[in-house]
Amino acid sequence: MKKYQIYTIIALVLMTVCFTVPVLGFFGANAKIAAGESLPGYSYKIYDIYTSFQHKNHLLKEDVASSLKKMLESRAEIGTPSFPVWYVSLEAPNYPKEVFPNGIPVYFHVDGYSGEVHEMNTINHYIGMYPMEHGGNVERAISPYYLLISTICMLAFLYYDGKFNSLLMVLPTIAPVLFMGAFAGWLYWYGHNMQEWGAFKIKPFMPTVLGDGKVAQFTTHSYPSIGFWIMIAMSVLCILAVFSKKKELKK
Repeated sequence: MKKYQIYTIIALVLMTVCFTVPVLGFFGANAKIAAGESLPGYSYKIYDIYTSFQHKNHLLKEDVASSLKKMLESRAEIGTPSFPVWYVSLEAPNYPKEVFPNGIPVYFHVDGYSGEVHEMNTINHYIGMYPMEHGGNVERAISPYYLLISTICMLAFLYYDGKFNSLLMVLPTIAPVLFMGAFAGWLYWYGHNMQEWGAFKIKPFMPTVLGDGKVAQFTTHSYPSIGFWIMIAMSVLCILAVFSKKKELKK
């Protein structure tokens, strides 16, 4: 097996396992849950498997937090099971450390959110900020198609040796850049579109994209999560595959 094939296959496995399978397998599930419709059996399995090693609400019982069926029965908050790409937490005086040891954590995924989204929205409302679900609708809607097309392009790259074959690797290569651009852009939009309903008035601001920040009496932490590092690894592997294949074809 040639080097470019190895690089491409590893990148393809990372994308498929961490993003494509959970995103496509849970596609439209939250809309069905909101509408009271039943979910296909594979959605339950995907959610239970992928969330088994992700953040769980410590206020829920372990058996409930580990089962989508029991989460629905308990009317608990349902997140998305794909690998989280970015992590944001918020510490506030009204959320004591003994109850929320890591503050209010929220995880950003390519297709939605997980973590304490309701609590974060409550705090955002307090300062006049839109709910999290208000932004990124287009990005979340196209993410399944982006992943599917990227997967097909990577498969095609393995077999197509014609001109411009490297263009097939553009989408998976630029994934982390696209995410960061959308993430930073929406943070700016949220921070500069404060509403009058907030009980606490603050001036327009740019929320912290990376690192620690402070908004009024709140302390924020914003850092990459496992999904972002997987995106970086996938991007590097795709670049290596392109250069390796060019070298191979020159022979």
